[in-house]
Amino acid sequence: MRLPASKSLSSATALLALIAPIVAPLFSGFVIANGALAATENAAADKTQVNTGKSADDKAYPGVVQLIVDASDLDRKIFNIRASIPVQAGPLTLYFPEWLPGKHGTNGALNQLAGLRFSGNQQVIAWKRDPLNMYAFHLQIPAGVSQLNAEYQFLSPTDDKFGRVTMTPEIIGVQWNNMILYPAGAASDQIHIQPTLILPTGFQFGSALELAEQHEKLSPSQNQSQSQSQSQSQSQNEFQFKPVTLEQLVDSPVFAGKYFKRFDLNPGAKIPVHLNVVADKPESLNATPEQIAAHQVLVQQATILFGSQHYHHYDFLLSLSDEFSGIGLEHHQSSENGVRPGYFSDWTKKSSGRDLLAHEYTHSWNGKFRRPADLLTPHFNTPMQDSLLWVYEGQTQYWGYVLAARSGLMKQEHIRDVLANVAAYYDHQSGRSWRNLQDTTNNPVFVNRRGQAWSDYQRDEDYYREGALLWLEIDAQLRALSQEKRSLNDFASKFFGVNDGSTTPLSYQLNDIIRTLNDIQPFDWGHFLQERVEGLQSKTPTASLELAGWKLVYTEKPSEYAKASEDASHDNDFLYSLGFSLDKTGKISRLLFNSPAGKANILSGSVIIAVNGKSYKAEALKSAITNAKTQKQAIELIVRHGDYYRTIRLDYFEGLKYPALVRNNLIPDRLSKILTPLK
Repeated sequence: MRLPASKSLSSATALLALIAPIVAPLFSGFVIANGALAATENAAADKTQVNTGKSADDKAYPGVVQLIVDASDLDRKIFNIRASIPVQAGPLTLYFPEWLPGKHGTNGALNQLAGLRFSGNQQVIAWKRDPLNMYAFHLQIPAGVSQLNAEYQFLSPTDDKFGRVTMTPEIIGVQWNNMILYPAGAASDQIHIQPTLILPTGFQFGSALELAEQHEKLSPSQNQSQSQSQSQSQSQNEFQFKPVTLEQLVDSPVFAGKYFKRFDLNPGAKIPVHLNVVADKPESLNATPEQIAAHQVLVQQATILFGSQHYHHYDFLLSLSDEFSGIGLEHHQSSENGVRPGYFSDWTKKSSGRDLLAHEYTHSWNGKFRRPADLLTPHFNTPMQDSLLWVYEGQTQYWGYVLAARSGLMKQEHIRDVLANVAAYYDHQSGRSWRNLQDTTNNPVFVNRRGQAWSDYQRDEDYYREGALLWLEIDAQLRALSQEKRSLNDFASKFFGVNDGSTTPLSYQLNDIIRTLNDIQPFDWGHFLQERVEGLQSKTPTASLELAGWKLVYTEKPSEYAKASEDASHDNDFLYSLGFSLDKTGKISRLLFNSPAGKANILSGSVIIAVNGKSYKAEALKSAITNAKTQKQAIELIVRHGDYYRTIRLDYFEGLKYPALVRNNLIPDRLSKILTPLK
């Protein structure tokens, strides 16, 4: 998943009984020694095992669940759902998915489930929610009932304040985990489902799901890749897909739209890759050949890098909208990507965020195929553990930057600007002195992406961006140690390139990472990772940039990339001078704990009313900061927080500061080499 700008048993004893056999094997690859991870040696260390997170005696759930999702109620933004579930007489528990892959925490949108009714043999069957596990529903199936009929709705939020908007008059996003109730007692890859989707007249869609035979006959020319972009006649708006497992269904969302366009990103290849785009307006779909060519190069460069493709076909799902909520979420054979409408039309003006598709595409290898062992759980109501997210997300963030540059989606200088901003943030982050990178992998579970007033001191999901710096340092270290003969490219092909064509997840643990790095270039990688991941980092994390041949500096003017990013977000960045960023109204949107503003007791959410006795304007504040440097006069701010006004003097005389990278000619330019396309 891309970081944005979401109980299975009713008694503690039963919960421990469930978790114990799952958790215990996850610690077989390492031990805790003096509070740090240390790789263990054992006879099986030379073999990577397939771990599905399921016991050997798992059996298939009998029969096929019939699921019909009617997504045609655009006016009320309601998904109407019917399901028929094979059952036997006796107690039955149904789950609504809670722990969702790619979201790394409890993100099931249970509050948006409504209208739940069950019946069988034309009689109503009562249900009761588990008092401790809100995602579990208990029923008693009467004798003689073999099919349980369910009717319910998923209510898409009508505004962002209620949650993620998944239905607008022009765009529909179907995340099947929001549409399904599934029976307890079987693993997610042992429950088979026949999904049917009803769309508004004229809507077209993209998905990794494959249509059932009768629909293939209707439109064979559009079915060549087995991934769907359908343009049916007006009476053909009901689409039945081939039966899949519950695991595959949840991993295969649908983007549908009134305005839709599909681009071939791997023309003539045996393994199809397509970009499926939906938008608020048809003109947003107009992409130039050069823009599509960059996306095609992304596919080529990723295939060269990883040396494998772990999908039968791949579909990028991309929404260009101000109304349909943004997203970046990985799946094995597709990805959900949501950005603003100017993705194509503002191509030359801004490239901020154009690493999104590269990031989510990388997850097909890192996260979906090669997956941390503690994230391979039997079903979607088994708690997940996130201990290796600094690999899962951190290395993916790194490859997202690299592949964006290698493909031409972003310029090298723009990636340098991104890295400068990332390094600058951690150069100023107070929380690194008390909380290590490893512990931030727990954030998705207990913070769950709620806002934090002091995010730099509390720490956020830093395994993404600090993780990217870590993997840049590993890449540069591999190059330096091997006299430029080996690199993280070799790690990518060796670690992710195995079992070409397989879509079966292959688990890994920390010792697998260390062993692969040592196979490429001998070094004390265990100690290196222990220090970087588990150590308290009071020093600034600029070693990666320095080893790559660049230095972090601060200038008085933002780069063109940074200015374009400010214009796009309507924010004004004073983060590395006074210590805050402001939105267009003067409200503080980000605040650094130990900055001049933080030390002056200014709070996040405060509004700057006046600067040196005059009404606040961004340019006025910039001038005040510049003048204070030469005149050595304090900057006076009038600040409002709620109903309270305060006058604050900031004794800051260092001028405006914007991060940038400059070359260190004493060290080879490894960063430019890293960002250069592979051949």
